[in-house]
Amino acid sequence: MHFHGTEVRQRALSLLHGGARNADVARQLDIPVGTIGKWLHLDRAKRGECPGRRKLPCPRCEGGDLNEAAYSYLLGFYLGDGCIVQWAGHRTPTLVITCDDAWPKLMDECERAMRTVFPHNSVCRIRKAGCRDLKLCSTHLRCLFPQHGPGRKHERVIVLEPWQQAIVDEHPWEFIRGLIHSDGCRITNWATRVVAGERKRYEYPRYFFTNLSGDIIRLFTDTLDHVGVEWKQANSRNISIARKASVALMDTHVGPKH
Repeated sequence: MHFHGTEVRQRALSLLHGGARNADVARQLDIPVGTIGKWLHLDRAKRGECPGRRKLPCPRCEGGDLNEAAYSYLLGFYLGDGCIVQWAGHRTPTLVITCDDAWPKLMDECERAMRTVFPHNSVCRIRKAGCRDLKLCSTHLRCLFPQHGPGRKHERVIVLEPWQQAIVDEHPWEFIRGLIHSDGCRITNWATRVVAGERKRYEYPRYFFTNLSGDIIRLFTDTLDHVGVEWKQANSRNISIARKASVALMDTHVGPKH
């Protein structure tokens, strides 16, 4: 590693202030162009000409803007198929939401929600076998998703903060859609019945939601109660919605995956 003294730096800055290009100064002084660029950036920051990237206010800590409808949807998706990870050597946590390749438009909708909630952050897609991970880095992830913690979600308590519950109460269908899009489905059931001596087949649609966390299931069913959808618990991890009026409501606001 080469260390350059103050005289060399000042000479470089003098050339730069005189209008010389970074590459020309680097070539003349036999110094890496990256070093020249860093010196120029630090000099501009010292002068107040280039203070660096503006710190964006956190919606929770500093009263920044938050699209609550998109957040309600993204919260449901996160509780189903999302996690927050801290990669080794990285200071910023990463939100990872896994989407099945079978539902490309659903993947687009999830990415759109991520970009809406975090408008100044980029989202990338990482290809995996049969699915893609949607990833977004932000220092505010733990503020917006306080349910993050060590271990799997079904192995720890999942409770919404009062401010989150207020958002879900205001945008319940977005929350339900996020949960269904992550861990739910719409299927067609069938049954047979003897009518006038003849056995006939009947088909009817049904929604299912499956999750290992009793707390997340309870958040789902509480929200269904809030919007007037009737449901039944098929077993400890499955919720069924089969009543005609309730299925019609779900079709209006959620619909099948796509």
